[in-house]
Amino acid sequence: MKASWKSAIAAGALGVAAALPAQAAYPERPVKVVVAFTAGGTTDKLTRSVSEHLAQQLAQPFVVENRPGAGGNIGTEYVVRADPDGYTLIVNSVGPIAVNPSLHKLAYDPLADLVPIVQIATVPNVLVVPPALPIKNVDDFLKYAKSGKSLNYGSTGVGTSSHLSSFMLMQALGARDATHVPYKGADAVNDLLAGRLDFMFATAPSVMGQIRAGKLRAIAVSTDKRLASLPDVPTVAESGFKDFDAGSWFGYFAPKNTPPEVIAAINKGVNDALPKLKDEMLREGAIAVGGTPAQFDRFTHIEYEKWRAIVQQLDAKPQ
Repeated sequence: MKASWKSAIAAGALGVAAALPAQAAYPERPVKVVVAFTAGGTTDKLTRSVSEHLAQQLAQPFVVENRPGAGGNIGTEYVVRADPDGYTLIVNSVGPIAVNPSLHKLAYDPLADLVPIVQIATVPNVLVVPPALPIKNVDDFLKYAKSGKSLNYGSTGVGTSSHLSSFMLMQALGARDATHVPYKGADAVNDLLAGRLDFMFATAPSVMGQIRAGKLRAIAVSTDKRLASLPDVPTVAESGFKDFDAGSWFGYFAPKNTPPEVIAAINKGVNDALPKLKDEMLREGAIAVGGTPAQFDRFTHIEYEKWRAIVQQLDAKPQ
C-alpha cells in the first residue's frame, strides 16, 4: 500500500510538470545590439568585438545595428521605446547617457528609462593634430591656439566627450575662438586626416592606427593617467592643466523593465568575455572594466553630475 501511495504521488508530480510550459533559456533567437553612432568609431568597434564573444557564449547571433544621429539620441530613444524582452539592447557611451540630458530636451530620461547592465571599458581621449602643423606638444598647441589663426576642431557630435574635452581645453588655454564642427561619428577623423580640421580630441581606439602610421600626431591624453599603448604621450594635466580629466566610457544597456534574468545573462557573458579581450583592447587604447549592474548604475549617475556641471559652463541651453 505504501509503495502504491508513493507511486501515485510521483505520477501526479510528473503530470503537473508535464502540464507546465518549460522555461526557455535566454536567448532563444538573435539579439539586436544598437550602436547610436556610425560604423567604424570606438562604440562600434567595441560593440562588435564584445558581441562576437557573447554570440559564442550564448549560442545566438548578436547583430549590431548602427542608428546614428543627434549626438546618439536617435539610437538611444529607439532602444528606450523597444520591447523590454531582452532582444533589443544598446551599447552606449558618456554622451547619450550622462551629457545629453543636460544639453537637449529629451522625450525620455536615459538614466531612468534604460537599465545599466555592465560597463565594457573606459577610453581616454587623445588630442591629435595633422603632422603638417607645427605642433609637437601642449606648449606648441598653446602658442598656435593663441597666434590669431582661425582654428577648426571636430568632434563625434555635440555634447560628446570629444566635444567637451576640446571645450574644456580651450577654456583652460584662454583661447575660445576655435570653431567647433560636429560630426555623426568617425567622419571627423577623416576630415582631420585631410587637413580640413586643425585638431580634435578623439577616442584612442579610433585614431591609434593613424598615430602609429604617422598620419596623426598625438599631443596629450585627456585622462589623469598616461595610456599604456601611448606611454610617451603626456596627460593634459601633466602639461600644466591640473585636474583635467575627460575620458569616455562604454557599456551595455537594456530598456526599462527588461527581465532580471536577461540582465544577469548579458552581465555574465560580458564579464566572461572581457578577460579574453583585455590585451587587445589595451593595445587599441581601451581599458576593460566589467563589474555588476549596480556598480555601473552608480557610475552613470556620478558621471551625469560631473558632466552636468561642465555643460553649465558651456552656457548651452537645452535644444
